[in-house]
Amino acid sequence: MTAGREFTEEFKREAVGLLESSGRPLMQVAKDLGIQPFTLHNWHGRLGSVAVGLRLRSAPSRRQQTMFAEEGELRRLRKELERAQMECEILKKAVGIFSGQPR
Repeated sequence: MTAGREFTEEFKREAVGLLESSGRPLMQVAKDLGIQPFTLHNWHGRLGSVAVGLRLRSAPSRRQQTMFAEEGELRRLRKELERAQMECEILKKAVGIFSGQPR
């Protein structure tokens, strides 16, 4: 992401529309679009109501809602797995320490 990139008004409106209609966090939408979060935040503050007024936006479809829910669940499960793996490693080390011969 280089400084000084310029975006068309259409791109800005579409980005704001995606943010408003997707239900996803601003940080995720900005990352997906390859722009800085503060840039999207500024566009949203300036164009939020304008972008919605320019074309009718429907609520996310059932398929989109399901996809977003599944993505959230997948993130949660990955985090839970990572924690369980870390706890398992800690327990293995503890067993090794406590099963060792006394000095």
